[in-house]
Amino acid sequence: MQHKIHSENSHCCGYDHYENYNHNHEHHHDDNHNHDHGGEFIFKNEIYSLIVICILYVSGLIFEQQLHNTPYAIGEYLVFIPAYLLSGWTVLKTAGRNILKGRIFDETFLMTIATLGALAIHKLPEAVGVMLFYKIGELFQDVAVSRSRNSIKALLEVRPDYANLETEGNIKKVSPEAVKIRDIVVIKPGEKIPLDGEIITGSSQVDTSALTGESVPQTVRVGDTVLAGSINQVGLLKIQVTKLFNESSIAKILDLVQNARSKKAETEKFITKFARYYTPIVVFISLAVAILPPLLISGATSSEWVYRALILLVISCPCGLVISIPLGYFGGIGGAAKRGILIKGSMFLDTLTTVKTVVFDKTGTLTKGVFKVVEIVPYNGYSEQEILELAAKVEAHSNHPIAQSIRAAYTDSFDISEVSNYEEIAGHGIKVNVGNKLVLAGSDRLLHQENITHHTCNVEGTVVHLAIDNIYAGYIIIADELKADAQAAIHALKKIGVERTVMLTGDNQAIAAKIAQQIGIDSYIAELLPEEKVAAIEKLISTHTKHDKVAFVGDGINDAPVIARADVGMAMGGLGSDAAIETADIVIMTDAPSKVATAIQIARKTRQIVWQNISFALAIKTAFIGLGIFGVATMWEAVFADVGVALLAIFNATRIMK
Repeated sequence: MQHKIHSENSHCCGYDHYENYNHNHEHHHDDNHNHDHGGEFIFKNEIYSLIVICILYVSGLIFEQQLHNTPYAIGEYLVFIPAYLLSGWTVLKTAGRNILKGRIFDETFLMTIATLGALAIHKLPEAVGVMLFYKIGELFQDVAVSRSRNSIKALLEVRPDYANLETEGNIKKVSPEAVKIRDIVVIKPGEKIPLDGEIITGSSQVDTSALTGESVPQTVRVGDTVLAGSINQVGLLKIQVTKLFNESSIAKILDLVQNARSKKAETEKFITKFARYYTPIVVFISLAVAILPPLLISGATSSEWVYRALILLVISCPCGLVISIPLGYFGGIGGAAKRGILIKGSMFLDTLTTVKTVVFDKTGTLTKGVFKVVEIVPYNGYSEQEILELAAKVEAHSNHPIAQSIRAAYTDSFDISEVSNYEEIAGHGIKVNVGNKLVLAGSDRLLHQENITHHTCNVEGTVVHLAIDNIYAGYIIIADELKADAQAAIHALKKIGVERTVMLTGDNQAIAAKIAQQIGIDSYIAELLPEEKVAAIEKLISTHTKHDKVAFVGDGINDAPVIARADVGMAMGGLGSDAAIETADIVIMTDAPSKVATAIQIARKTRQIVWQNISFALAIKTAFIGLGIFGVATMWEAVFADVGVALLAIFNATRIMK
């Protein structure tokens, strides 16, 4: 995961301003804006200075003639110069700083040269107007970005505010960042778990819904690991901290949100390059407009053509593009966050627009992953109770939902020391000694691998077969319900034009066929090991063209390799795990498969609005550049072409939030 946003390739003030919005505020607002870009606080701080500037500016316009008639027009300068400095100080200072760093051709340079030139030819109201309207544009930009950021922050209000640190028998409330590894933290009922750790005292039920989307509380006891951001519901817990706060799952999520802009879409990269070449070209064209006509055209005056050149500079400022396009993508990310979809970067929004095939994992993605024992079928003289007891002991060390359901069905206590030589066979099951018996528990594939004679291969449902001392003992059927919106999710994808839906599962053919038929999925591949899922997704990708993408939706833990291999990896729930955060490109925090179609629709709308802004800005600026060169446009039209286009593009970009 990247931890810093870079913008070396961006040579336009507006773009840098936007790119670094979430990283220590490394943009020109640092020089003047002492606020945190957080929403209402921005507006209150900015509006006061804006009111003062507007009063000066409007007063100057109303009394312009009287002020101009003062000796040496001193009255005019006394009103307009303070307004100019108040509104344009940030731009002037940034331009100077960038010039010293060798970054000359940017938006602030264009505006500085144009407005200083306007002052030089005594066009004071126009010079102030350019800076004032630019400041207003920036204010609207700040508000728009703040709304997007607040949407994402609202999704992540799971951040713990404090930790109850136990020191020498006393409890001290401290910041989670102050807690060290191996420190003991006390979590009372109703409190958020502040750091990742292992329970050393107590048992409870923990609400992980904010992290995983799973509404069923998780039962935890001594030895279990709990994650920061979960809520302790009933019992008093003491945990020994296993990770520092900045290494915990929730800290990684917060860091991910703050740096979601680090992966830029191709459209944004194009605009960055465009601005880098476009700006110096405009400067040299303006220079030619100022110098050549007076030399080559009879009767042409220097003052007239310098004014036209200044108009051209103002018109040509690319702020409408370099602000509104990243803002459009950020609005898409913010709009998705409002709907419980966390997107790691604008490049994934772009990729989503070309998704033609969506591949789903089954357990925990299309189904609830909440298992319950529904039937026990014994063989070879064993009873149901014996089968269940042995299965519970075999699964004593596993955290898999199937194992948890078997342990929940067996209500009696047992001595864990009976279980020894535990061996988990990936994709097959478990081999373990229970007392003096060798017990196998797992899939039909495990029985075949171990040459266990049996006659019940195709059992419908999720099934755990058992063999005791190499004799087949029977099987347990476990039910897993479909998620309420699983069928609607597939229908929605087909409605928006996704051509193919596929399900990959480690379950048997019978249950895979049943699920596929129930929800209307196009095809499925069953009885897959984790590495076979990767091979299956690679085969699907190979059948698609470069512009047709494949998305995979999994639980973010077991399916991490497949999520990483897909063109777009989406994690359902499981957000508390490092695998989901590090591997998935998009995380659906509400655990609802129907959000996949929502994410694709948001991506398409975002791209549509971004290209509307590009087309609109370029068309308007091209038209006004022509008018400026031929002397039709004045500085006021130039202001509209620059700031007006930027404002309209920003307003258009904010529509994505809705």
